[in-house]
Amino acid sequence: MATSVAGRVWGRVGAVSGALAVTAGAYGAHGFRRSDRDDYLKELYVTGNQYHFLHSLALLAVPHCRRPLLAGSLLTSGMVLFCGTFYYHALSGDPSLTKAAPYGGALLILGWAAMAL
Repeated sequence: MATSVAGRVWGRVGAVSGALAVTAGAYGAHGFRRSDRDDYLKELYVTGNQYHFLHSLALLAVPHCRRPLLAGSLLTSGMVLFCGTFYYHALSGDPSLTKAAPYGGALLILGWAAMAL
């Protein structure tokens, strides 16, 4: 029974994350791109948004794996560190958090691996 509860939770987290990814993508297409940001920062934003969206979809599959709490936690933490760092850098121009991105990427990889367990 706990797995079905965990599954429902991670399904909802994935759905909310997907909605946020679409919202961020709309901002990137209509608001951010009109600004005077340089091409590198725009590319960072797009990359963060792509990973955000793809891993939101992955969260929708978490309820179907054996260890949804582990996989969902790793994927969500990885998205926050990886995508959040990219969004922050792109929007603020401040690269101070970029050292967190590789840790986020490693967590995303571990999240995918946890789904295979």
